[in-house]
Amino acid sequence: MSDTVRESWGSKAGFLLAAAGSAVGLGNIWRFTYIMGENGGGAFIAVYLLCIAAIGVPVFLAELAIGRHTKRNPVGAFEALRPGTFWKHVGALGVVAGFMILSFYSVVGGWVIYYLAQSVLGNVSALSSPEAAGVYFNGLTTSGGAGTMLHALFMLVTIAIVARGIRGGIEKVSKVLMPLLLAILVILIVRGLLLPGAGEGVRFLLWPDLTKLSPSVLLTAMGHAFFTLSLGMGAMITYGSYLGRDANLPRSSLDVAAIDTGIAIAAGFAIFPALFALGMEPGQGPGLIFVTLPVVFSQLAGGTVFATLFFLLVFMAAITSSISMLEVVAAYFIDERDWSRPKAAWVLGGMIFVLGLPSALATGPMAGMSIAGLLGGAAGQGALGNIGILNLNWFDLISHVVSDYMLPIGGLFVALFVGWVWEQRLARAEVTDGCPGFAWCGVWLNMLRYLAPLVIAQVLALGILAEFPAEHFPGVASFVAAVEPWLAVSAAVAALAAVALAVWRPQGEPA
Repeated sequence: MSDTVRESWGSKAGFLLAAAGSAVGLGNIWRFTYIMGENGGGAFIAVYLLCIAAIGVPVFLAELAIGRHTKRNPVGAFEALRPGTFWKHVGALGVVAGFMILSFYSVVGGWVIYYLAQSVLGNVSALSSPEAAGVYFNGLTTSGGAGTMLHALFMLVTIAIVARGIRGGIEKVSKVLMPLLLAILVILIVRGLLLPGAGEGVRFLLWPDLTKLSPSVLLTAMGHAFFTLSLGMGAMITYGSYLGRDANLPRSSLDVAAIDTGIAIAAGFAIFPALFALGMEPGQGPGLIFVTLPVVFSQLAGGTVFATLFFLLVFMAAITSSISMLEVVAAYFIDERDWSRPKAAWVLGGMIFVLGLPSALATGPMAGMSIAGLLGGAAGQGALGNIGILNLNWFDLISHVVSDYMLPIGGLFVALFVGWVWEQRLARAEVTDGCPGFAWCGVWLNMLRYLAPLVIAQVLALGILAEFPAEHFPGVASFVAAVEPWLAVSAAVAALAAVALAVWRPQGEPA
């Protein structure tokens, strides 16, 4: 471990804005809006809020506590708390996840840079039909050279910020971009709500369609909760390691979760009222902001201005998250390998760029190359070819594996570690240091002990089973249908047990 003085946040507000910036990213503006559109609007929001409250916030607080207690990166933190055990590999999983996420995240960030530049020139708001917008977007994504250059540009911006350090880079940029992001979002919401017919979009967001609820919606909601809060990849362990002893960890966890969730829902109010007002469908998938919204802007007075503001908003959200991902990876090499910060940022950023090249190409020249297809022959055409995950190209595969499996697995082990392995007196002391009046400590620990592991494990199992589609694997579908009714019941029992065990204590047991 390095003997150099460890960096720290310059202020509590700086940490809050940086942590919120890590959480608020493409996941809020791009991913949340399109998966919400695909999964019933208000119904998805209801499930998502439950996932944030019951799983997201407790795991977020657990990561902050581990980070501040150890003052180390994710690998070093677990090694410090349980030296010589397998727990350090949980931290390593987070570092690898951050590395992999940024490799495809940067590709999408590059698209945002392109659309921002074209918005300023008026080209985006000139796309007056879905067909024209689709051709325009396909022209970008099928050009391997353009995608690669934009991917490189986004990574260069990310690397330059991280190389400048915590206070001079990450905190400084977050203090400027986050307030500006919020201001632009308010402008876009007001503009959308003033359109005739916007009420249908508001109804779509606020009125749950319970027919849309399914185990796959729960999997998507929980996976996105981990993705958007930067959980399971050690980002909050890393950010927490730069905190002082006076930081109020429970309050910070709630504040960041509230900001992140509020901005995600606000992004929905900025997009869907305008979408419905102009008679367009909400379930447009990943092309929502790149194909559908340009058509919306073309029909608005001042469309060029609003298109520019929107893609500036998306770019700022993307950058504040990308710097946290690179920081997770860089912190390991700074702490454990004695690398200087500039060396860690540039070398690792360069490696992430290289890993991202297949993702840049997978949306273009390699768009049709799935894993099953690459296997070829009988393997590609037979039973293996029917497994969902094997029919994804590289870009979609990395996104799916990291978001829906690696991050929840990381969060599962964080919950198990704090709930069952880390001494409760140390966990309690860490959380109440800076927040001596925190009365929910017992509930928090029991949520990590019982509810979080149960729900995460169930959703992961359902996610694996969902890779086997019913039309090819009817036995799997029958099994899922048989166990589904018991999943919500077991989760509810675990939640009640977590609260009851925190309230009830045998006589003489200390609080």
